Amino acid sequence: MHLDTTDLRLLRIFLTIAESGGFAAAQGELNLSLPTISSHMAALESRLGLTLCRRGRGGFALTAEGTAIYEEARHLFLALDRFEQRARALQNRMTGTLALGMVDNTISDPNLPLDRVFARFAEAAPDVVLSIVTRPPSDLLRDVVSRQLHLAIGGFPRVALGLTYSDLYTEQQNLYCGRNHPLFTIDDSAISIELVRQHRIVARSYWGLRDMKLFAIAAPRAVVSDMEATARLVLSGAYLGYLPDHYAAPDTATGRMRPLRPDLFGTKSRFQAATVPNARDEPMVALFLDTLAEEMNAAKPTADGPLRPAL
Repeated sequence: MHLDTTDLRLLRIFLTIAESGGFAAAQGELNLSLPTISSHMAALESRLGLTLCRRGRGGFALTAEGTAIYEEARHLFLALDRFEQRARALQNRMTGTLALGMVDNTISDPNLPLDRVFARFAEAAPDVVLSIVTRPPSDLLRDVVSRQLHLAIGGFPRVALGLTYSDLYTEQQNLYCGRNHPLFTIDDSAISIELVRQHRIVARSYWGLRDMKLFAIAAPRAVVSDMEATARLVLSGAYLGYLPDHYAAPDTATGRMRPLRPDLFGTKSRFQAATVPNARDEPMVALFLDTLAEEMNAAKPTADGPLRPAL
């Protein structure tokens, strides 16, 4: 089968439908009516001689052939995007979309000067579109591996093989207690692991439930997927939970929560930038990584010396 421009357009529509989870869900993204979307899908299936999806009362689902075509089409457009970016780079015109993933709630962290990084990057590459998503650490690494993201920034409790990691800084985290919790007024000198384990402790799913290990608790009483949920539970006075110090600082300053035994329960999360090994082959990725390293060095030189700009 020889692909032409119409085939590529139909394949892009199919990708959007598959990733949206159905025809109706893809309407807003495609800005097309349901009859038009259905007509395009019928044309693609006729062109390929395959049934790509099932739709009806049972819901939307890809067929085995549809799943295979989806994967091949995704790789095809990734290759086309890379070709376009490299061809334009040869013309000294950096364009395309830089896909960046981040963990949530880093805006209060003074150790991560992304505002200055974004400002410099926008000035140096005005034609590049930034696409930023916020997801849990494991999801970010998965998307870097599959090349849906060019790079990811966060603390990664588990590493994905085959990626390159560059250390950025270390985030301090502590076990926090709300003002209405029984332990809030108890002096740190009287707080022990045994005392804390008698209370409800929040487990972070994105941290692999590792918060339970120190306290030898088999089953958590609460599981969360983000920091705001942890803070809400801590402020309720019914739970204890781990939070980064920068995130908890406003509530600590107003006396709504406090850290318990930082000397005993405090922990550090190493923040890193993760990419595929050949990420710097794309000029816009290399520019962003260099800018990030320069700003990190300017903000706070590390004890081990300046960050290496190359990943």
